[in-house]
Amino acid sequence: MQIRQLGTEKTNRASADFDQKSSLAIARIINREDARVAAAVRRCLRRIAQAIDWIAAALSQNGRLIYVGTGTSGRIAALDAVECPPTFDIRPRMVQFVIAGGPRALGAAVEAAEDSPEEGRKAMARKKPTAKDVVVGIAASGRTPFTIGALRHARGCGAKTVAVVCNPNSPLGKLAHMEIVAEVGAEVVSGSTRMKAGTAQKMILNTLSTGALTRLGCVYGNLMVNVRPKNEKLAERGVGILEKVAGLDHAAAKRLLTASGCRVPVALVMAKAGISRALSVAALKHAGGQVRQAIALANRR
Repeated sequence: MQIRQLGTEKTNRASADFDQKSSLAIARIINREDARVAAAVRRCLRRIAQAIDWIAAALSQNGRLIYVGTGTSGRIAALDAVECPPTFDIRPRMVQFVIAGGPRALGAAVEAAEDSPEEGRKAMARKKPTAKDVVVGIAASGRTPFTIGALRHARGCGAKTVAVVCNPNSPLGKLAHMEIVAEVGAEVVSGSTRMKAGTAQKMILNTLSTGALTRLGCVYGNLMVNVRPKNEKLAERGVGILEKVAGLDHAAAKRLLTASGCRVPVALVMAKAGISRALSVAALKHAGGQVRQAIALANRR
């Protein structure tokens, strides 16, 4: 299929005469089209859930989640990957990204880099994928040569592969073990897949990483319990979590956080199980860092 025949490349009737609209009319058209994105992602939830299970299993066995994409897709992949360590306090190696053109493509367009499957293969080869890993290829069109080359190499190395695309029956989707197709339709500005397609991709990647890391115990309830209080905002967030979970006032929560060595999970186990810092650390280690399991373990003992 030629690119002009793809759903994401077609002309959107809802934005006809777009250049003649007022600012408010422009905003309303874009907003109405954006409202379609969540529905498109909703139709993919069963596939997304299966991918979450694959990723959680991989990460629990010292594998990795590796994203690969070009242009907007690659930048969205990078954004999700680099925000996982501070959000969930995981090692940076656990969630990684590959983008055509390398790191300089994060701040500048390097379109020519996406046309080579061989460059994609080389970039993925540098990550040394194995059967322990899950590799997610992201491409609105589903036909980007760089991403196809990278995913083909990863699959050849035994990694589980997932395609996140916005057009059905794509080469990338057919190559992957599983495809997630968010059919967002034509863009407001024809072919500008940084818009609805990009929004869908971000929603899906956020769901994949958050879902997998929540399954691994990096979230307690709906709280970011693994936050590292490295600045004033994060310290206040940690204190707030202790106030909510342990039922403490602000001053007592601050004292507990200090007593824990400024580690929110340690403080939570100390408070909920009524144990010392040393015993809390030991319980968390035995529970693989999962706060809920550590609390249950400490209470049984």
